[in-house]
Amino acid sequence: MLRTGKEHLESLRDGRVVYIGSEKVDDVTRHPAFRNAAQTVAALYDMKADPANRGEMTYEEDGGRHSIYYLRAKSREDLQRRMVAHKRIADFTYGMFGRSPDHVASFVTGMAMKPDELIEPFANANNLLNYYRYARDNDLYTVYAVLPPQAARNPEFYEKQNLPIPTLQVVREEDDGVVISGMKMLATGAVFANDIWIGNVLPLAPDQKKQAITCSIPCNAPGLQLWSRQPMEMNCTSQFDSPLSYKYDESDSMLLCDEVKVPWERVFIHDDALLSRNIYFKTPSHAFGNHQSNVRYWSKMQLLVGLCNKIAGATGADQVPAVRETLGMLSANEAMIAGMVNGQLNAFEDWPGNGYVCFNRRMMYAALEWCTQNYSRFIDELRTLCGGGVFQMPANISVMKDAGLARQFQTYWQTPQTDAITRMKLFKLAWDMVGSEFAGRHQQYEKFYAGASFIVRNHSFRETDWAGFNRIVDNLMAGYDHDDVTRVAAE
Repeated sequence: MLRTGKEHLESLRDGRVVYIGSEKVDDVTRHPAFRNAAQTVAALYDMKADPANRGEMTYEEDGGRHSIYYLRAKSREDLQRRMVAHKRIADFTYGMFGRSPDHVASFVTGMAMKPDELIEPFANANNLLNYYRYARDNDLYTVYAVLPPQAARNPEFYEKQNLPIPTLQVVREEDDGVVISGMKMLATGAVFANDIWIGNVLPLAPDQKKQAITCSIPCNAPGLQLWSRQPMEMNCTSQFDSPLSYKYDESDSMLLCDEVKVPWERVFIHDDALLSRNIYFKTPSHAFGNHQSNVRYWSKMQLLVGLCNKIAGATGADQVPAVRETLGMLSANEAMIAGMVNGQLNAFEDWPGNGYVCFNRRMMYAALEWCTQNYSRFIDELRTLCGGGVFQMPANISVMKDAGLARQFQTYWQTPQTDAITRMKLFKLAWDMVGSEFAGRHQQYEKFYAGASFIVRNHSFRETDWAGFNRIVDNLMAGYDHDDVTRVAAE
């Protein structure tokens, strides 16, 4: 089943509990903090369900038509189809929705390609496969919360005060399921989603087995609360003045569970601290999900390069040789991420077996490292090109409502390159990329998207064929030995 935008909006009116500070949000599709972003998600569903996009955005399996990001790839062509669809979705939001519906769906799909890694008695592969089919068949929007809260990283503090450790964990088992309580971060996009996947991508100690729960729960599960960070959309007066914040704030929430019941059929791993993390790396799960993030970054990079060029043109700076050099550097970097994305296809792996294939994992992690390390630098280049222009604009476009102010604005704010309104529109967009609260969130998001830098680099270390590199050195050294010194001396 392919869901329409209207059907998805209806699915969000399900009694979920969302808080903005002390305010309880009754309907995220109508609340001024979320309604525009909810419409963005709905429009994405409509784009995907449009018969004109059927070839790129969907596939057939088991007698039904499904979103392409549920496709378990069996060839390079399948991987290509997935990448093209990720790009269409990312382009639709200019790379601003990191947790779009294809993100966690890709994690689940990758895991469903190697379910035998969910080893009994602490895991249930059938539950995973059934959930994969359920999410696929119902075109679900699933997000995840897979990190412990920062406050929980010093358990001794709580134990000394006889307080519960705040991280989410199983508090008891019952005949029909487990009961979980505690916090998990960071449920990005959860206010617009149907389900939340709960898991662990950071290592757990062996004695943390009750925290090793991997499961899925609906966003309206009794006892589940979403505590939203400050929404940015509600402070926007118009899309003209806040073009990105107005409709692309995907939202971030802390997940708080208070005695939430999880039926056994939605429990995938329980009481195995090591396995709860390894399933992402011993299956294509992590590779599929993070390939999507590489593609999404590519879309954002294209917007950024275009903005830099337009800003330079609007000020006449594009005639300066040094500025052209900067624009050339930015263009080269956009081509780099494009090459890294396509390289993951061309060097695809015949893994995990069973007829399935995967994007090149080492190249994917290299791209992930490159993305997290460079975004701030690219934003700073745009900031430099903007100069003080972003501060010279009126507070908002309401100046055009007053005939006298409008006349003055159009007279004094125009430049030889562009009229005043177009110039203001461009600089408002640039500010939403470099200086607004929305811009700040994205700088922080891109820097820590996959965790601290040492985590990303450890992924690369894990996937590197060190024996192969060692063989290169050994083969070179095997071509000569210490007798060469004696032979050369004798000659």
